[in-house]
Parts: sequence; C-alpha cells; structure tokens
Amino acid sequence: MADVILETHGLSKHFGGLKAVENVSIAVEEGDIFGLIGPNGAGKTTLQNVVAGTYPPTKGRVVFQGRDVTGFKPHQICRAGISRTYQIVRSFPRLTALENVMVGAVFGARLPEGAARAKARELLDFVDFPLDPDTPANALNTMQLKRVEMAKALATGCRLLFLDEVAAGLTPSELNVIIALIRRIRDGGVTILIVEHLMKLIMEVCSRIAVLCFGELLAVDVPQAVARDERVAKAYLGDGFVLE
Repeated sequence: MADVILETHGLSKHFGGLKAVENVSIAVEEGDIFGLIGPNGAGKTTLQNVVAGTYPPTKGRVVFQGRDVTGFKPHQICRAGISRTYQIVRSFPRLTALENVMVGAVFGARLPEGAARAKARELLDFVDFPLDPDTPANALNTMQLKRVEMAKALATGCRLLFLDEVAAGLTPSELNVIIALIRRIRDGGVTILIVEHLMKLIMEVCSRIAVLCFGELLAVDVPQAVARDERVAKAYLGDGFVLE
C-alpha cells in the first residue's frame, strides 16, 4: 500500500454563515492523481485554498507527509512541498517564459540564480514549451501559458501539485496533450490533486475521485464507482451521464 502524502481531518472553512467546506476528510496516496469534482460552488477551490494556506481553516487539520501544516502561510506550504496552478493563469507578463519559471525555482526551491535558470530551461523542455524561452509572457496564448505555469509550479521542487481547472479553454487536441503531460508529471514522482469539471480528463487520469456538494464530502472512490453512484449523478453528473 502506498504512503499517504496528504490528509485532511474534519476540515472546514466558513465565511460568516456560509459553510463553504464542512467536515471534509480525505487521504491522498503518494503517486495518486486524485480528482476533486462537484457542481459550481461545491467548495472545491476553497478546499485547495485552505490546504495551500490561502485561507486559514475554521476547524480541522491538514497533514502533509506526516507533518501537521494546519494554518501555514502560502510560502510555508510551498516550501514544505505543495505547489499549485490556477484556473485563471497567473503569469508575470513583463517577464519572459524562462524568468517566470525561475520565480518558482528561486522563491520556492530557493535555488541560486544560475541553478534556477538551468532548472527553468529543463522544466520548459519537460512541459514541451514550443517557443524560445526568452519569449515574453504577454505574447503567449492560453496553452503556452498553462505550460509555463505548470513548469513554474514544478520548479518549486514540489512533491504534491494542485491543478485547478487546467483543461479550461483548451481544444480537444490540446486536452489530449494536457492529459499526457499530467501523466508524465505523475510518472516523474509528483503526486497530483486536480480540480476539474471536464469528466473526460477526470475519468482518464484519476486513480480516485472525491465528490463535494454544498461543501460536504459526498463520495470518495475509484472513477468507475463514483460514476455509478446515484447520489453523485443526482448532485452533479446528471441522470444522462454514461460511463464510457
């Protein structure tokens, strides 16, 4: 049995009277591609934000690699070994693609400039960035920016990578490329927790899936079992969903 790399224990986040996440306990095994799905407003990104230190939890605990990291600040979480991407790609537009990735290496992995530059070039190659590394970020399209953002997150030296809606805005051919890249990242030793609405991606890459609904955990299981769960179909997938 694989070691558990991330655990949440009764994790909750309330905003006034709104219970965005309520009593969620999950365990992500090392080497997993772990999916997090649910309808809009279910609490998926909020759960990621609490684990990543963007929001402090209202109650509950976060344990990463056996260490209690509850309430850590984002930079502390990053340096502990958790990195992330965002649904809306966040680049430094006046920096080059290479310099964007160097940010992760310098401030996350704390590499000196020369080593950070070499690491950035290596990771841009790894994600198949198709342009000159010195291309300004403000000249890149969505797919190219997603590659740069994934390389930047990996440059922190993370052991666990959060991907938030990484397939948003991609064409079918680009989606297949992203699926292959996600698997390559996992095969390189990085565990992945992915928030996604596109079921094709979730069903193809995830070893297990957690389903949130109104902030509460509805189900955690392998993809085939989740797709056949009547509660999940009613809350999210819909009666017409057919498992291929």
